[in-house]
Amino acid sequence: MKWDFAGKTAVITGAAQGIGYEVAKGIVEGGGHAIILDLNEEKAKQAAAQLGHAEAYKIDCGDPKNIREVMAKVLSSYPKVDVEINVAGIISRPAFQDVTDEEWEKVIRINLTGVFTMCSAIYPYFMQHGGGRIVNVSSVAGKIGGGLMGTSAYASSKAGVIGLTKAIAKEGGKYGISCNAVCPSLTRTPMTSALTEEMNKHIISMIPLGRAAEPSEPAQMILFFASDAASFVNGEIGDCDGGIVLD
Repeated sequence: MKWDFAGKTAVITGAAQGIGYEVAKGIVEGGGHAIILDLNEEKAKQAAAQLGHAEAYKIDCGDPKNIREVMAKVLSSYPKVDVEINVAGIISRPAFQDVTDEEWEKVIRINLTGVFTMCSAIYPYFMQHGGGRIVNVSSVAGKIGGGLMGTSAYASSKAGVIGLTKAIAKEGGKYGISCNAVCPSLTRTPMTSALTEEMNKHIISMIPLGRAAEPSEPAQMILFFASDAASFVNGEIGDCDGGIVLD
């Protein structure tokens, strides 16, 4: 399905591969312009070249100063940026008793503070330009307390993204800023390729649809929230999980 992004410019973190790449692809196929932000600069440039109507910038979502520097450059380089989509993140799988202070800090810094800083960097811009759309990628782990894909640190970071999304939606609405989030479950991406066959089978056994998602499937929900089709949707936390959460 193609969503209409004609004349729109969207910034997407973690878009060199996986779900983020499918989102950038959907933006371009919908007639829009994709700004790919990723830590892997080489893959980001390859993705931009493959898609056309796209540019790539290196960004470190664990470094707030770098995020603000890159976003300042992006926002000054294009006539108008209409959408920000935050996909980038990392997995954390240690059992709670094995989570070190360093592990906790790293996961929260990238998965939650990184999303906050991205949103914070574009929020005043959206206020000045009559609004915009923000879509954050959380996880079912943020609703159910984690699982094999991500345990306590990961679940906490993604639960934080849900709370942040609702807060931005509540405060930003009067400025025409909408903020929604998508919670995927197991999705076949490079990040999940490290799971063993046993882990995959266990997770899939909990999914009523009986399979993992393809990256294009959660991307479709993200693209809907990012598009004008969701013009009156704000503060929504959408599950794209095959039926795990059922809320």
